[in-house]
Amino acid sequence: MISKEEETSLKQQKLPEHLVTSINQKMAFLTEPSRVFTTFCLGLNLFLAIIIVLLNKWVYVHINFPNVTMTFSHFVMTFIGLVICQSFNIFNVKRLPIFKMLPLAFTFCGFVVFTNLSLGYNTVGTYQIIKTMTMPCIMIIQSYWYGRSFLLKIKMTLIPLTLGVFLNSFYDIKFNILGTVFASIGVVVTSLYQVWVGEKQKEFQVNSMQLLYYQAPLSAAILLLVIPFVEPPWVENGLFHHSWSSTDVIMVLSSGVVAFLVNLSIYWIIGNTSAVTYNVLGQLKFCLTLIGGYVLFHDPIQGVQFLGILMTFIGVYLYTHIKLKEQQQSKGLPLPNKLPVSDRSSSK
Repeated sequence: MISKEEETSLKQQKLPEHLVTSINQKMAFLTEPSRVFTTFCLGLNLFLAIIIVLLNKWVYVHINFPNVTMTFSHFVMTFIGLVICQSFNIFNVKRLPIFKMLPLAFTFCGFVVFTNLSLGYNTVGTYQIIKTMTMPCIMIIQSYWYGRSFLLKIKMTLIPLTLGVFLNSFYDIKFNILGTVFASIGVVVTSLYQVWVGEKQKEFQVNSMQLLYYQAPLSAAILLLVIPFVEPPWVENGLFHHSWSSTDVIMVLSSGVVAFLVNLSIYWIIGNTSAVTYNVLGQLKFCLTLIGGYVLFHDPIQGVQFLGILMTFIGVYLYTHIKLKEQQQSKGLPLPNKLPVSDRSSSK
């Protein structure tokens, strides 16, 4: 987009307001990522998400690595990765106000804590069902606090998506009061976090790397203060008492490297598409995980779950189709040398 100075200069040249807006829109279009690159990033995030699940599962099982401590190590590795990228001039560090970055860091930590509490007090099915409320919660936040609007068609795609997840988790649903409270708080905090990931990039005019460069160490510092109370490493069976092998170290480091790539891709996707798009991708991941478990490990899947997977795929397809159509329509911008009818008549 053109800078404020350039926009002011255009206005000082007595150019019509609509012409300045049109130029601004066209400059924004030129800087938008291509559809091919966006598709590549979405696919890369999907692939990395599967890899990180496998790596984390190995680390949890063989090392008994605590969850919050794992998240802390991931953000430390993410910050180290960003420092390395910055040293190779892949991106430039932009000075940001730390105070304004703290809400993003705190909501991430809240997202981790309440997600773990939700999984601890709920079944996986209940967790997945309540998690689908993240998408409408994001829409509400963006509509009422950021003035965003969503097409009715986009809102309607939530029906097959939510129904699909419900059918997938139907046999594993068991609500309890405390678990529902934790899960509900987790939905709100997660929604705020994902909305702010996109909004902060726009507010500060930074890219995903520049924003994550601040958020990663801040979140790591907050988690470091929490770990001694929830996962003290010096207790019996703690990390300090584990006999570390070279394989253990390699797997933990590999998990951190992949987490760096996952975090980077998440920030890029939310910053260049939307938090809702990222959540739709999350529902697709859930279905592909079920299919992968069925194909690779012969995990049992009920007939109604196959129907749920189909409904989720339909929802993902409809959402993608509508968003692509919306993007194509937004590209049909008026040419700068064409005035609207009202302006033509008034200029005579």
